[in-house]
Amino acid sequence: MKLRLSSSLLSLALAITLPLALSPARAAAPMTPIRIGMIDGLSGPFANAGEAVVRNISYAIERVNARGGVTLPDGKHLLQLSTFDNKLGVEDSLVQFRQLTDERIPFLIEGNSSAVAAALIDAVNKHNQREPDRRVLFLNYSAVDPTLTNEKCSFWHFRFDASADMRMQALTEAIKADAATRKVYLIGQDYSFGRQVAKAAREQLAAKRPDIAIVGDELHPIGKIKDFAPYIAKMRSAGADAVITGNWGNDLTLLVKAARDAGFKAKFYTFYANSLGAPAAIGEAGVGVVRAVAEWHPNAGGNPGSPSDAYYQAFRQRYPQPKEDYLYLRMQVMIDMLAKAIEKAGSADPKAVAYALEGAQYQSAFHSATMRAQDHQLIQPLYLMQMQRADSGGIRFDNEGSGYGFRTERFIPAEQTALPSSCRMQRPPR
Repeated sequence: MKLRLSSSLLSLALAITLPLALSPARAAAPMTPIRIGMIDGLSGPFANAGEAVVRNISYAIERVNARGGVTLPDGKHLLQLSTFDNKLGVEDSLVQFRQLTDERIPFLIEGNSSAVAAALIDAVNKHNQREPDRRVLFLNYSAVDPTLTNEKCSFWHFRFDASADMRMQALTEAIKADAATRKVYLIGQDYSFGRQVAKAAREQLAAKRPDIAIVGDELHPIGKIKDFAPYIAKMRSAGADAVITGNWGNDLTLLVKAARDAGFKAKFYTFYANSLGAPAAIGEAGVGVVRAVAEWHPNAGGNPGSPSDAYYQAFRQRYPQPKEDYLYLRMQVMIDMLAKAIEKAGSADPKAVAYALEGAQYQSAFHSATMRAQDHQLIQPLYLMQMQRADSGGIRFDNEGSGYGFRTERFIPAEQTALPSSCRMQRPPR
């Protein structure tokens, strides 16, 4: 879909995004930049997911820097992103973390693997205890294993995405209301996140729809399967009328493409079917049957000219290629909340910033969120979306020029997404 901006909408977009063309160099000379180190997969089978994160974080940083950066008592400081490729491996992540600490970078961001996130939490905890003058604060944008804000919760870790249990709650509410769904097949990636998704699905379906039969529960190696046709054949043989998956990246794209190629008509309840490459891979077979859940989506604004529309269209002006069309609102929220916490703390010291983030709120014209102090889990609304053709009612923006987009099926207010936490956090003295 070709994007067009009216003069009034362009004005609104610029008002929201700030004048990115304005060079910070034209203002007073900035002080030493405040560095943010991203450790994630930038090569290998999930490189496209890592590249999308770089675009989103860069865009969010540009927005902060366009208003002069972060104001501290000694002047204004720009934010600066450095990237470290972990190839989505735990050991590689720990090697990159040592490099990050050697460079004295105070803020670490990661998210495309819960296994990596768990290892980094441990590494950050040990490093901060060993090196109190070189502490690191870990901001998590996508690793959604619930244990990260429950039994593994840490003062030095903040999550800006909904946990797997929170996302599953949204999906199972939709399944609960669908009387036609009687047999569900679970499939996921074989690591901590995939196992947690299956566990949450079983528990929540048993509580909400005990009449539903789980007819399959499989885990597959992450990033290793090239052809999901055998898995689809087993789903068909089991008589599944719905599939629940937490797959992401190429594992999701190849899974739904195999379903399309085989003519498998079951409903797909996914965490990430609106993600990179997935809508085009699903194609016509996904219309009306594929669902996804997220904190926001491009058609969430409801009406043309809404602040949500303007925000999305400004991003597309910055990144106009179809392959670049994937905007994570939570990453903008994360960088904005970090910048404000640094200003509130009056320093980039990770401990002071962590205390400033606890209970912090984010508010825009179309989104609000609160960082829960108990477990450092961001509480924000969620949208359950249904895939539709771009030319159907309510779809103003398609995904990646595919001709398919998502329409809001259910809006879940922030207070209804919050789940209890078992976190017993140890905090350092102020």
